Amino acid sequence: MDKLEKLVIASNNQGKLREINALLAPLSIEVVPQSDFNAGEIDEPHSTFVENALAKARHASRCSGLPALADDSGICVSALNGAPGVSSARYAGEPRSDQRNNLKLIEALKNKPDRHAYYYCVIVLVRSADDPQPIIVDGSWHGEIIEHPQGSGGFGYDPYFFVPEFGKTAAELSAEQKNSISHRGKALAQLSAILQSGKF
Repeated sequence: MDKLEKLVIASNNQGKLREINALLAPLSIEVVPQSDFNAGEIDEPHSTFVENALAKARHASRCSGLPALADDSGICVSALNGAPGVSSARYAGEPRSDQRNNLKLIEALKNKPDRHAYYYCVIVLVRSADDPQPIIVDGSWHGEIIEHPQGSGGFGYDPYFFVPEFGKTAAELSAEQKNSISHRGKALAQLSAILQSGKF
């Protein structure tokens, strides 16, 4: 298989695009967003991260004619039986709003002593829209949900996601720190190893 030189990212989320670009930079792969091909976001009706990621990757590849990478990720909270989970981006409904999502999460956790949560990420890479053997990797990142936001970095639930080993929220970590330990960073490290091995 020829070396992968260019791929499309199946996302319009600027925070996610920045993280993926930074993590793939060492591989010298040109990364372009699906918006360059007028590929709008598709519905994510599935109940699992992997099914949603696969649907998004196939859509982006079909629109661009390029190999495509899609990430589906979310935060899973123990006291809420894993919610918001696959609904994390739309937890408080449409239009999507990080602020409203976070407020709904904090309200749902009121008076619940168990604050454990983890971010989970599945990344799917397809060679073409109909690739019968997509590459699938995943990663998780454990922490706790705090009552009041801390930090201005990151996106999504990061200001409320406390990382005990650093004594900071995800929003207080540098981009380099976050990428080295996050759910997305772990998944992309696996993907990077696969691509460097020439098995793609």
